[in-house]
Amino acid sequence: MNKEQLRAELERQAQRYKEIYKGEVITYAAQPDPERKPWRKRPSLLDEAFTKELEKIEKERQTE
Repeated sequence: MNKEQLRAELERQAQRYKEIYKGEVITYAAQPDPERKPWRKRPSLLDEAFTKELEKIEKERQTE
C-alpha cells in the first residue's frame, strides 16, 4: 500500500464515519519523536565519597 492508496483509504473511512455516525473527524499533525539523549548514571552518595577519597589520596601522594 503506497501513500496515495493510504490517503484514499483514510479519506473513505472519514467519509463513512461522517455519514453513519454524523460525527466530525479531527485530524492532528504527527508529534515529533522525542530527542534521544545518552543515558547517564547519576553518582550516588557512595560514588561521590569514593571519588573524593581518591582525589584526597592523589593530593597526598603529590605533596610527598
